[in-house]
Amino acid sequence: MNQGELFTEILSTYRKHGWSLRRVLARAEVQAELAAQMAASGESANIEEASVDAMWFARPSHEGREAWELRLVAEDPYALFETFEADEAEEDREEVRREMEARMREHVARV
Repeated sequence: MNQGELFTEILSTYRKHGWSLRRVLARAEVQAELAAQMAASGESANIEEASVDAMWFARPSHEGREAWELRLVAEDPYALFETFEADEAEEDREEVRREMEARMREHVARV
């Protein structure tokens, strides 16, 4: 299965469970393919160049929190999860997300 097909399959699964696609991380060689898949699916999330292919999803969580999950675009499922308080500063949230992206890169390098 190619990255575009995996992207579509993962997106469909997350949508079924109430997640919204917020961002896409993509290697330069697959950006165009993922952009085409996003256009076909009606998604408008930003695509950021990265050393891994991954998708950022978010959804409301309990007690006013917001859940974020970083899902690797690969046949073997791998994801990192974090929840944020409603009043947490966006710069603090972004710092945690950058740390999660670093952990994702480390995971891919080990595999």
